[in-house]
Formats: sequence, C-alpha cells, structure tokens
Amino acid sequence: MEEGIGAPPQALFDAMDTYIGEQAQQGHFLDGGGLFGTEDAVNFVVRKGETTRVDGPYAEAKEVVGGWALLQYDSLEDAIAGQEEFAELHAKYWPDCEMVATLRQVSDEPPQAADA
Repeated sequence: MEEGIGAPPQALFDAMDTYIGEQAQQGHFLDGGGLFGTEDAVNFVVRKGETTRVDGPYAEAKEVVGGWALLQYDSLEDAIAGQEEFAELHAKYWPDCEMVATLRQVSDEPPQAADA
C-alpha cells in the first residue's frame, strides 16, 4: 500500500475484526498483524558479500507492507477466495486506499542449496 495515506477508518478495523474472527473460527487464521510505517524501520542490505545497516526514513519508498496474515486453507482455490474477500474489505471500508493484497504460499520444507 502507499505510505503516508493515514490511518485506516474504524469501519475497516471493525470489518477486519469480524473477518479474522470468522477465519479463526473456521480454523484458517493462524496469525497476523499490522506494521508501523518505515520512518523507524531498520534494514540490513546484503550486497556483494557485505552487510550494511540502513535506517529509515526512505524517501524513495512508494509502497510498503502495511500488515500480514498467516492463514491455512485446504486448497489453492479456497486461499484465493479468502484473499479476494480480504481485498474487498479494503475496497469497501477504505476506498481511498490503494493496495496490492499478495497471496503467497508458505514453504513447509527447507530450501535447497543453490549449489546442491
């Protein structure tokens, strides 16, 4: 979502509480939360074998991760439907918000080494 657009309206918080409660009752919602803005963020950049600490604010940042949720579904189709419902809550209760709701699968196996 875009940074600096202000706090979400109370109606969205209320709708999200209902949505999360329903998802938890159905056994889908595992964990989630909102994130503060980037003004106090600390990043570590790894480049060419060197690690550098970079503190905010980040004038070049146009979009930030505003929150996250970890949900578990029985099928990809169910997960897609749940993600669409989540995005629609934002469209309905915070129409001024421009965001991308990204669905990603959590890996249940350790990554394979690139040179293995």
